[in-house]
Amino acid sequence: MQLPFVTASRSTSTSQTDRPALPVDPADTPPDGLLEIGRIGRAHGVKGGLVVTLTSDRTERVQPESRLFDGQQWLTVVTSRSLPQHKWMVLFEGLSDRNAAERFTGRVLSAEPLADAEALWVHELIGGHVVDQSGVDRGVCIAVIDNPANDLLELDTGHLVPVTFVVSVDSSTRPHDGGVITVEAPEGLFDLLD
Repeated sequence: MQLPFVTASRSTSTSQTDRPALPVDPADTPPDGLLEIGRIGRAHGVKGGLVVTLTSDRTERVQPESRLFDGQQWLTVVTSRSLPQHKWMVLFEGLSDRNAAERFTGRVLSAEPLADAEALWVHELIGGHVVDQSGVDRGVCIAVIDNPANDLLELDTGHLVPVTFVVSVDSSTRPHDGGVITVEAPEGLFDLLD
């Protein structure tokens, strides 16, 4: 599971940052529960393409007809292609030239959660009570840390638990406070800070 990261973006463009005139649709109101999936970088080419860096490992986010929210309006992907360094060149509906595209640089892209029962989602882990294989409540997951070997659950107790130890996530057990994350941790993992 790849987790979101934040990078600072710097635009070298000297163009104006007003919004391009795109059709306004009342359905452009952002729904609750959107997840950050990437960031728009620089304009690419003269036909309105943009470089998008995904903060998700789910490349279907930039497939044609995908709808992404830029914080102000919904954008629909017309075409996309992979670039080096985990980036994508994306052409959005309504952006037909470089000047229009440059006005979108630096924006964070969000989308609705995907339905995938096999995946562990960061937004479902945060707030969950971590319980070990013996049934002992080890704390609440307050963050998920991106780590080269394995992502880590950061608990309010200070413990770090590799995501690979997660056996199940059950939000129906404690729906009012994030649910229960069951882990099968090796002996001694929770003794390090005790």
